[in-house]
Amino acid sequence: MEKVTKILVHLSKNNVAPQCARFAQGHCYAETGKGLPQTVSTVESTESPGMSLYAVASITGHFTETLDEVEVKCSLENNRFTLCECEKGRGIPLKRATFCPFKYLSVAEAAAIPLDVQSRGVDVGVAILLQSANQKVLLTRRTSSLRIFPNVWVPPGGHVELDERLLDAGLRELREETGLKLDPGDVSAQLLGLWESVFPPMLSRGMPQRHHVVTYMLLNTSLTHQQLQASLRPEPAEVSGCLWVDASLVKAIVSAVDGEEGSVTPLEGVAPTISVSEVSPEGVLSESDLPLSVLCNRAPNSGEDVERVSTGTKYALELWLKNLEGQGTRC
Repeated sequence: MEKVTKILVHLSKNNVAPQCARFAQGHCYAETGKGLPQTVSTVESTESPGMSLYAVASITGHFTETLDEVEVKCSLENNRFTLCECEKGRGIPLKRATFCPFKYLSVAEAAAIPLDVQSRGVDVGVAILLQSANQKVLLTRRTSSLRIFPNVWVPPGGHVELDERLLDAGLRELREETGLKLDPGDVSAQLLGLWESVFPPMLSRGMPQRHHVVTYMLLNTSLTHQQLQASLRPEPAEVSGCLWVDASLVKAIVSAVDGEEGSVTPLEGVAPTISVSEVSPEGVLSESDLPLSVLCNRAPNSGEDVERVSTGTKYALELWLKNLEGQGTRC
């Protein structure tokens, strides 16, 4: 048996035993011109006349041909994170961006991905939506020196390590990035949803280099955001800013849908500037004002990225809003 060196995504469909997902998920055959979405690139098969070879290169696309969101069951056992199909209403939502690179990757482009990248598989991440007693959620800004999604606002999180549970991994990442030390008994945890994350996030900005499924976990605490703020000790190598967002601010953030055009309509009651905690290279916190427009930036189609809330984070925040509404909380 091959030694497991890291947690990777495995896929199961039609009651087939789970298989390790490829970085660029598989090549399949279909009868030429029949049953394929228009967005799928194909080439005529030289081995099977009348058949076309096409790349099903998205984890989400493994479970749905045309949609960007699907429900799945997930489990983490024996250092394997397994996704399998399920009936609607009985699973966890899995979503990809409308502009997910693997959705549009051609067979030739998939084959051109360097072997050292292809061999990585699909990694598993965990991100923590830490909700305070007064219903605010913590976001952190990744430092500009990080290779992946620099200067982007996300919840605390990172990779799941061998023999960890999702909750344990999330609490460890929360502690390492923010200094907040919470025990499993201090929180109530809930898995909100899964996000298929790719970097760079669009083909127009380069070929895929990283491929993850991110698990978004909601942690409810009995502490207010002021109490939690007093214990913040961010790691300056990873975090350059911290921000507590409430439901009204979240509504403004998620109204700026990545991949869409047009201006964002300002929401009533949301201030034009937001107070954030800047993190110095020494780890010292200081307050500053950040224009709301920065948090409402959309992912650019080309060129350098901009300071913004990541697309996956917007998805998770939408799930958080739905969860609040389901609890009967006015938001």
